[in-house]
Amino acid sequence: MNVLFISEKMEIQNKLITMSKKTVEEIKDKVEAEGAGREKYILKLYVTGMLPNSARAVVNIKAICEKFLKDKYVLEIIDIYQQPSLALEEDIIAAPVLIKKIPLPEAKLIGDLSDIEKVLSGLDII
Repeated sequence: MNVLFISEKMEIQNKLITMSKKTVEEIKDKVEAEGAGREKYILKLYVTGMLPNSARAVVNIKAICEKFLKDKYVLEIIDIYQQPSLALEEDIIAAPVLIKKIPLPEAKLIGDLSDIEKVLSGLDII
C-alpha cells in the first residue's frame, strides 16, 4: 500500500511541476491577494475506504491544498464505510467526492482529483 502512496504522490508532484512556474505563481498570488481577508477553505472529502480512487483523491487533494492553500484550509476526510450517516446527510451518490463548504457557493467535485486545473477551478481558485 505504501508503494501506491509513493507513486501517486510522485504523479501529482510531477503534474504540479509540469504546470508552468508562471501559472503556479499567478495562482498562488491570486489566492494570497484574495485570501487576505477571506476565511479558510472548509473542505470535506468523502472516500470509500482505501480503494485506489479514494487513495489517489486523498494524496491529490493534500498536495493541491499544500501547494495552493497553505495554512488557508481545513480538510476533513470521511470514510463512508465507517460513517455512512454522514454520507446520507450530504446526499453522496458517488465517491470519492470533495465538497467545498466555505467559501460559498458550495461545490462538489467527483473523482480522484487528478486534474489539477479542474480542481482549482472547482474550488474557485482560478
